[in-house]
Amino acid sequence: MKTVFVGLSGGVDSAVSAALLKEQGYDVVGAFIKIWQPEFIECTWKEDRLDAMRVAVALGIPFLEVDLSESYKEHVIEDMLKNYSAGVTPNPDILCNTHIKFGDFAAWAFSSGADFIATGHYARVDPPAGVGDGMSALLRGVDGEKDQSYFLCGLERDVLSRTLFPIGGMKKSEVRALAERFKLPNSRRPDSQGLCFVGDITLKDFLRRFIPVVPGPVVDMKGNVIGSHEGAALYTIGQRHGFSVPSTGRDVHIHYVTGIDTATNTLRVSENRADSAKKEALFGRVHWIGREPQLPYEAEVETRYREKPIRALIESSGGHFRAHFAEPHIFSPGQSIVIYDDSQLLGSGVINK
Repeated sequence: MKTVFVGLSGGVDSAVSAALLKEQGYDVVGAFIKIWQPEFIECTWKEDRLDAMRVAVALGIPFLEVDLSESYKEHVIEDMLKNYSAGVTPNPDILCNTHIKFGDFAAWAFSSGADFIATGHYARVDPPAGVGDGMSALLRGVDGEKDQSYFLCGLERDVLSRTLFPIGGMKKSEVRALAERFKLPNSRRPDSQGLCFVGDITLKDFLRRFIPVVPGPVVDMKGNVIGSHEGAALYTIGQRHGFSVPSTGRDVHIHYVTGIDTATNTLRVSENRADSAKKEALFGRVHWIGREPQLPYEAEVETRYREKPIRALIESSGGHFRAHFAEPHIFSPGQSIVIYDDSQLLGSGVINK
C-alpha cells in the first residue's frame, strides 16, 4: 500500500482529495502546513488547523503538522515586499507553491515516509503519479473556472511525478457533492478568497505596514503632472483606480497606469488603455516543467491567473527569452508568463520588462 501525505488546508477541496485517496486504497496521512501570519491580522491558521483536524478525525486518518512559517516569511513575504518596493508585481501564490507546498512540504513528506503528496488543486498530472516511468505532464484542470495550473508553474519535474491532484478532473459542483456524500465536517465551508495571509485587509493596506510609501505625482504621457497617488510601489501596470486625476470638466476620464518609477515615486498614466500594452515581454530564463520545445516556438501564454490565453512566439537569444505577442498585451514586470501547448503547461518565466 502506497502512502500519500495530503496537504489539508481546512478547505473542502483538500478534504475531498483526502477522502477520494482513502477510498482508492491509499494509506492517507493528513498534514497541515503552518505558515507565517503577521500579528496585526486576526489569527486564521488556528481555525484552519482545527477544520483540518476535524476532517482527519472524520476520515479516520493520522494528522500531522509541519511548521514552515519561517520559510514562508523568507521565500514568499520578503520576496514579495522586495519586489513591490522596486515597482515589480510578483505572484505570491506561485512563490508559495514553488517554495512551500511543493518545496519544503514535499521534501518533509518524502523524508517522513510518503511515496506521494497530494493537494486540492484543480490541475492534472498525466500519466498519474506512480504510473509509467516517463516524464509526467502538468495539465489544466477540467473545470475552466477553477483551473489552477498557472500557480503550479514552478514545480520541479521530480516532485510533479510524485504528486496527486485527485479533484483535477472534476467540476467544483462535483467536489461539493462529494463533500456531502463523504459527510465531511467542512462540506459547506465557503471557498477562501485572495492571499492566505492577508485576511480581511486589502493587499494595499498590508503593504503599507512594511513598505515606506508616500504620496507622489501622476504624470501623463508627455510628463505633465495631472494628479497624485498614494505611493508608486502600491500600483501595477494597467491599473485604473487608486490614484487621483481631477477632471477638467463635466466628463470623467478613466486613466490607466502605463509606467511605474519607484526611484522618483512617479506614476505615468494614459486615457488610452492600449498605451499600457506591449508587443513583447522579456524574461531571463524558462523553468521547463513539461517537454522542452525547440525554439522559436508558437504557444499559448498567460501572464496572470485566469486571463484569456493569447498566442505568442517564444524565442531565445543570448541566454534570454522573448515572447512576441500576436497582439499587444498588458502585463507587469515580476508577473509569470506561463507557456501552454493546448492543455499542457510546458514552462514559465518571470517577466523582466
